[in-house]
Amino acid sequence: MKEGAKKHKILILGASGYIGNAIYKELCSYFNTFGTFRTWKSEFENNRHFFQYNVEEDDVFEILDAIRPTIIISALRGDFSAQVIAHNHIAEYLLKRKSKLFYLSSANVFDAYSQYPSYENDKTLSHSVYGHFKIKIENMLMRLPKKQICILRLPMVFGPQSPRIKELKQLLLDKQPIEVFPNLILNVTSDSKITQQIHYLINRNRYGIYHLGSKDLVHHDEFIKEIIPIISTTTPIFKHVFTTNNDRYLAVLPKDNLLPKHLQSTSQEILTDLSL
Repeated sequence: MKEGAKKHKILILGASGYIGNAIYKELCSYFNTFGTFRTWKSEFENNRHFFQYNVEEDDVFEILDAIRPTIIISALRGDFSAQVIAHNHIAEYLLKRKSKLFYLSSANVFDAYSQYPSYENDKTLSHSVYGHFKIKIENMLMRLPKKQICILRLPMVFGPQSPRIKELKQLLLDKQPIEVFPNLILNVTSDSKITQQIHYLINRNRYGIYHLGSKDLVHHDEFIKEIIPIISTTTPIFKHVFTTNNDRYLAVLPKDNLLPKHLQSTSQEILTDLSL
């Protein structure tokens, strides 16, 4: 571990969500780690490291002032307008405290570019509401001192307990069709890989833009068809959805900010994670 790493006080916004909770579990043994949860659950009652926070109703300043984190990890979900206001307040806090923000963004910031994969310094452009929202926050953060910001762009995330896998299992159980996109080329990742990568970036005091997806590309339909026998013995029903006549890319590949080889992944490794 990097010298002085234990001194970090980390706040994970959205620590009760799927990815946020995975990050909390990875970091809490190494750092003084706090998290927020939206909906009260008994498991948080006696955990003094968890604070209730609703992005639509509460002011993030109150949490920041109470904890005074040196590192903030934003895995927030919820109303887009409320999230923009919250990140505006986080930006103000960062300037006052010289803290650092790790912001979980998305491959959707590039969803208007369909003819090729996207790299860290490519210009963002989106046709989707979600992509527009992520770009808005990214642009806001990029106006801050660069050493205080780490933007992490994620592709589709899979994992044994991930929402996508749970949805697939439910569709199989209900004998409902599973939508697959034969013309969609993407890369993928898992919760366990993301958490290891974030841990490394904190320890090495990294900043900038990171693309945290598998280094290889897969067709959506082929990848989903490989997942099914890992998670179920049920014969699936597939609904093939063709949004275009040509192949369409939604992939975030690294070029400038490469992670060490042991932290890079392949789509096959992500499939192996599912079978563990």
